[in-house]
Amino acid sequence: MSSSIVLSNPISHKTPPFRSAPRLLPKTSRPTSSRFLLAPPAPSKVSRLSREVFVRTSIRDNDAKETSSSSSGLPLVGEDSAVFEMEAQKIVSWVYFSVILGVVLFILKVAWLDESPSGLGLGKAFIDSVSGLSDSPEVVMLLLTIIFAVVHSGLASLRDAGEKVIGERAYRVLFAGTSLPLAVSTVVYFINHRYDGVQLWQLQGAPGVHQLVWLTNFVSFFFLYPSTFNLLEVAAVDKPKMHLWETGIMRITRHPQMVGQVMWCLAHTLWIGNSVTLAASAGLIGHHLFGAWNGDRRLAIRYGEAFDAVKSRTSTVPFAAIIEGRQKLPKDYYKEFLRLPYLSITALTLFAYFAHPLMQAGSFGLHW
Repeated sequence: MSSSIVLSNPISHKTPPFRSAPRLLPKTSRPTSSRFLLAPPAPSKVSRLSREVFVRTSIRDNDAKETSSSSSGLPLVGEDSAVFEMEAQKIVSWVYFSVILGVVLFILKVAWLDESPSGLGLGKAFIDSVSGLSDSPEVVMLLLTIIFAVVHSGLASLRDAGEKVIGERAYRVLFAGTSLPLAVSTVVYFINHRYDGVQLWQLQGAPGVHQLVWLTNFVSFFFLYPSTFNLLEVAAVDKPKMHLWETGIMRITRHPQMVGQVMWCLAHTLWIGNSVTLAASAGLIGHHLFGAWNGDRRLAIRYGEAFDAVKSRTSTVPFAAIIEGRQKLPKDYYKEFLRLPYLSITALTLFAYFAHPLMQAGSFGLHW
């Protein structure tokens, strides 16, 4: 099957390849041929008809003529991820972001975490209700993970329908306002009960294990948080969109969150080595494997053959598309990581490591 990509660019051998991320027209159906109109360059006197250049290629073609910026310099079908241009930022947007973040954390504290008479303490009531179902910490841990997974993936699956009813920003508030408290409860319960259950192995004193676990955790965060690509959308300051990323970490795996979660779970399970951690890891990995399938399904519905083209040159298993030759890394591939979002992940990951004692103290104070 072949795909047709419309490049709105003057016919000139002197014009450099168009490298910025195209604006894709969302697809609600799957057409028989893919024609994606890319954002035009600066206005030109050349007629629109003469500026449309058709580049026909098989989406399975792996040679240098493939229409991918990774090999030929031609425009991407998906978006260039982690792009952060300072000149495009508005101070007022980041002020709104800071205010919204502060309000969300305040509400979370008062409504969910605060067990004093001045707070609602709904988190404690939720944990107690789930804990009342079983005396086994393994079962409770697994139940908390399943509840979060059902709500999180369920709301994600209903996103298109929900946005049509209440709008993109309102649905993002609903999604975050429901998922965040459940995620916090699951994390706090894990921290407080991570050494409960049956000890299956003890490798914390083995040579090299600490270094291996630390390195695996550190790398996992580069996969876990692609949401840093669009923080203003996460906070609904900008209108939330469903993105079809194609560069950076996506060249390694199309589902970085799933890969990062698997790495995090394997590292913590190796280090702690008991039945509670094993239950938590089983629930989280299962949830993210489903999320990978569900994410592909939703992108296919939204973008049609544009997603098929991206899928053909990416892989779920890390590095598989690269090894098979379907993904050709550009010579300056490292530059796709020299961007502020990835640098922010590095700083936050180091902070999270050194803040472990604070996180543990805060969790123990909740008595969940």
